[in-house]
Amino acid sequence: MSKLFTPFALRGVTLANRIVVSPMCQYSAERGEATDWHMIHLGHLALSGAGMLCIEATAVEPIGRITPADLGLWDDATEAALEPVIAAIRRHSPIRIAMQISHAGRKASSHVPWDGGQLISVADGGWLPHAPSALPHKADETPPLALDVAGLMRVKEAFVATARRAARLGIDALEVHAAHGYLLHQFLSPIANQRTDEYGGSLENRMRFPLEVFDAVRAVFPDDRPVGVRVSATDWVEGGWTPEETVVFAQALKARGCDWIDVSTGGVSPLQKIPLEPGYQVPFARKVKQETGINTMAVGLITDPLQANQIVEDGEADMIAMARAMLYDPRWPWHAAAQLGATVSAPPQYWRSQPRDQKHLFGETTLGQR
Repeated sequence: MSKLFTPFALRGVTLANRIVVSPMCQYSAERGEATDWHMIHLGHLALSGAGMLCIEATAVEPIGRITPADLGLWDDATEAALEPVIAAIRRHSPIRIAMQISHAGRKASSHVPWDGGQLISVADGGWLPHAPSALPHKADETPPLALDVAGLMRVKEAFVATARRAARLGIDALEVHAAHGYLLHQFLSPIANQRTDEYGGSLENRMRFPLEVFDAVRAVFPDDRPVGVRVSATDWVEGGWTPEETVVFAQALKARGCDWIDVSTGGVSPLQKIPLEPGYQVPFARKVKQETGINTMAVGLITDPLQANQIVEDGEADMIAMARAMLYDPRWPWHAAAQLGATVSAPPQYWRSQPRDQKHLFGETTLGQR
């Protein structure tokens, strides 16, 4: 059997295979509440045959949203809106459900991507973003408000409250978002963090708040359910966050009980220069895995089943997380299983879709015909 389709255990949660549907922002919530779009979007991805489905970046407080249309989980209304979505997935799919919890920091209060993605000013109905330092993401933007001690406590407590709500919803796993230029990545990167207190300056200080948030989330989420972290392994900008610092951060997270590192890159500066090619971020996942021993997810332009399987076979990563490729082909795991001679979970309503030369794709199935 191809290793891509072998089970993988994370604490008390076992994935049927190593394929993960990455969290993908949909910008389709109302007041942070999930809508019928989320039912359709997450519902059909739950039938993909992947081992785990990760719900999009979910804001821990209203001002932590990237856009006014971001999903959130910060009060009873946002929790109640997600409940029927989770229940529907549970009724029809064995897929494990994760949630990425996030705070956008200085990249908050933005238009949705298809409307340009620019900062929405307070005068135009936006809000003042909060960040480690009063440094805007783009030079022509209004500077964010630098978080004081009370603000840091508020944000940390918001992560904790969201983790508790996620546990109550029955979410199997959490991923703390410390990548792509959002708040926790902003603390890590010297590009965005120019504080002079115990949360800025040295690597130890810049890691302090993200580690405090992870510790707080891990402490309240059930012990038999895993918690991972997404990181940007490099800022792709001189003087920014580096792969070597990522290894140190991963070591500190591993010591605190982190269950995986989801290794991405970039996002903290518009000056980044990213050399895009298939699997361009895999070397960073390999570096983290080899130098720390922690479980890793590889992401980034991985679209070919043979490539995905080889990454896992070679020990470069333990799981493959897919985003755009899964949107383009929501049955990618089915097609990968067919190509690699593996089996994959599918609902019985779809069993008759197996090609004649792949009649065991969904395992041993029996169908009567009237």
